[in-house]
Amino acid sequence: MVATTDVAAHAAPQLKRGVLNRFEMMGQSIANIAPTLTPALNISVVAGLAGVGSWMAYLIATIGLVFVGACISVLARRHPEAGSYFVYIGRNFGPVTGALAGWAMILAYLTTAAAVTFGVPLFLGNLLAVFHISLSFPVQTIIMILFLGCVVFAAYRDIQLSSRAALVLESVSIGIIIVITGIVIGKHGTVVDPVQLDIGKIHFGAVMSALVFGVFSFVGFESAATLAKESANPHKNVPFAVIGSAALAGTFFVILSYCMIMGMDDNASAIGGSSSPFAAMTDKAGLPWAAAVVYFAALVSGFACALACLNASSRMLYSMGRYQFLHGSMGLVHKVHKTPHMAVLASGVLTLILLLVLLPEGFLNAFGLTGTIATYGFVVVYFAVCVTAPVDAYRSGAGSPVHIILGVIGALLMGFVIYSSVVPYPEAPFNALPPVFLIYMAIGLIWFLMLKAKSPQVLASIANDMEG
Repeated sequence: MVATTDVAAHAAPQLKRGVLNRFEMMGQSIANIAPTLTPALNISVVAGLAGVGSWMAYLIATIGLVFVGACISVLARRHPEAGSYFVYIGRNFGPVTGALAGWAMILAYLTTAAAVTFGVPLFLGNLLAVFHISLSFPVQTIIMILFLGCVVFAAYRDIQLSSRAALVLESVSIGIIIVITGIVIGKHGTVVDPVQLDIGKIHFGAVMSALVFGVFSFVGFESAATLAKESANPHKNVPFAVIGSAALAGTFFVILSYCMIMGMDDNASAIGGSSSPFAAMTDKAGLPWAAAVVYFAALVSGFACALACLNASSRMLYSMGRYQFLHGSMGLVHKVHKTPHMAVLASGVLTLILLLVLLPEGFLNAFGLTGTIATYGFVVVYFAVCVTAPVDAYRSGAGSPVHIILGVIGALLMGFVIYSSVVPYPEAPFNALPPVFLIYMAIGLIWFLMLKAKSPQVLASIANDMEG
C-alpha cells in the first residue's frame, strides 16, 4: 500500500470548493448523528439506567459535547482542511500521531455506516410487519446490499447533492417523530410531569452511569469538519455546523426522552426493556398506525446517516492519500463530479466487506458490534482533539484561559466515557471489541512507523506542509 509517488499531486481535478453553505454543512453533521435512530434504539439503554432522570443524562451529555464542539471549532478556524482530525492533531503532535487519529476516524465512520446498514433490514421488517408482510433472510440481505449501493452512488455523484439530500431526509424523519410525539403528549393535556421534574427522585449515580450511553447518541456530530475544503466559508461554517448540530440534537434528545417517559406514565423501565421504545409509546397512546410511520422515518434517517458516514470517511481517506499515508489513488478527484471518487468507492467496498464478515452474527447483533467499536474510534479522537485545541491556540499566539477551560472540560468528559466503556468490562461478544480496536490501532502505528523508516523524506515534507 505504500505510495512511492504522490499520485494526487499530479491530479488536476480538485474537490469542489465553496459549494456548501452553513446549513448544508450542518446537514452533514445532523445526518451523521441520525437523531431519529436514538429514540428508536439508544434511549432504551439510557432509560434502563437513568430512569426518570434520562432527560438529565442527555442534558449533561449535550453540555459536554458542546464543549468538545467548541474545541473542534478552535482548530477548524485555523485549519480548514479535508480530513480535519488527521491534520489538526498532526500539525501539533507530529504526522504519525495525526495519522493515527485519521486511522481511528476511518474505522469509526465505516463501522457506523455498517451499523446503520445492518439496521435497514430490521426497520424494514418492522415496517412490513405492520402490514403482515415478512421477508426471508436472503431477501433482506440483498436489500441491505442494494441500500449500500445507493448510498455509495449518492456519495460518488455530488457532495452538494448528497449533503442537501442528507439534510432534507433527516429533517423529514425528525419532523415525523416530533409530530407523533406531540400527538401523544396532547392526549395527556399537559407538558408538566411532576415525577420527572422532582429532582429528589432522580438518582444522580444512575444518571452518570447512563451518561456514557447518552454521549454515544452524538457520535458523528463533528463530521462537518471533514468537508471544510468544500465549504463556502469554513472558518464560520464549520464551527456553526459542529456546535449547532450538537446543541440541536441534544435539545431534541432531552425533550424527546422527557416526553417519551411521560408518554409511558413515568414507567421508564418499560422503555428500558423495549427493543422498540418509540413504538411502545405510540401503542400505549392508542396510535397503532404510528409504528409504520416511525419505522419509515428510521429508514429515511438510516440512509442520511450512512451517506454522511461515507462522505466523511472518503474525505479522511482522501486527505491521508494525498499525504501518502495511504495509497496515492485515495487522493484522486473525479474530473466531472469533483468528488474523491476512489476514496468513496474504497469506503463502499470496505463497508461491504464488514457487512459480509459479520452477517452470520445476525442483523441485530452485528448492529450492536459495529456500533460499539465505532464509538471507540470517535471518543478516542474526541479526547485527542480536546487536548490539541488549547495547544494549537497557544502555538498560534491566540491562546487564552478560555481555550484551556474548554479543553480540560472536554477531555475530562471523554476520558470518563472511555473509562466507562471498559469498566466494568463488557460481556461476550462485546468483550472482544476493546482488544480488536487496540490491535487495529497497533497495525496503523506499525504501518506509519514503517513508512517513516522507509521514507523519512516523505515524513519530513509532510511535517513541513502541516505547519502551513
